[in-house]
Amino acid sequence: MTFAATLLTLYPEMFPGPLGVSLAGRALEEGAWSLETVQIRDFAKDKHRTVDDTPAGGGAGMVLKADVLAAAIDHALDKQPACPVLAMTPRGRPISQERIRELAAGPGVTILCGRFEGFDERIFEGRPVEEVSLADIVLSGGEPAALAILDACIRLLPGVMGAPSSGIEESFETGLLEYPQYTRPAEWEGRTIPEVLRSGDHAKISAWRKQKSEDDTRSRRPDLWERHSGARDRPASDAQRDD
Repeated sequence: MTFAATLLTLYPEMFPGPLGVSLAGRALEEGAWSLETVQIRDFAKDKHRTVDDTPAGGGAGMVLKADVLAAAIDHALDKQPACPVLAMTPRGRPISQERIRELAAGPGVTILCGRFEGFDERIFEGRPVEEVSLADIVLSGGEPAALAILDACIRLLPGVMGAPSSGIEESFETGLLEYPQYTRPAEWEGRTIPEVLRSGDHAKISAWRKQKSEDDTRSRRPDLWERHSGARDRPASDAQRDD
């Protein structure tokens, strides 16, 4: 099954961009995923193809119009009704690796890229749109964030990565940061690879990696560690049932 990516954007020329090279580019050529860009401006009805207007109540900047956005979303849903629609906005829920895996396991995704001061809020009331944030930063538009979301999905598609374990032994996949990595030369500027990694003892190596993963998560991302340790210590009776 081909993973179908649809981008609703004012700048379709920004795609595929970096997704046209390396693993994602090869996967695109091989048909593992498809890409369609949709120009939002094509759904404006006036002769000037207007997509934005001044904010109600006053203020700086411009706001993307609900009627134009709705027409573009309806077009995408007509073509790919099973694909969820994501809107890239700083007001959205931060994307997680868990959500990325869910998206990658599905038929594809439609991503609405914002610009200016964002979207008319009524579009989220009138259409099935999931508000998503890449991080606690503000970009000039949703396109760079959409590229990151798609890259995260595409690398998880079957056959895209070489080793099956490559997608598992990563930061966030187990709720922890990944353990430190080393490679040759064994010594560089007086710094050596930890002895355990050169021991050939796979049990000790595994234990060392697990400990480093936990230590680094605890010190670098206490928010992740709190969630991880809380889930680990939760009694089985508290686990959510699937029935």
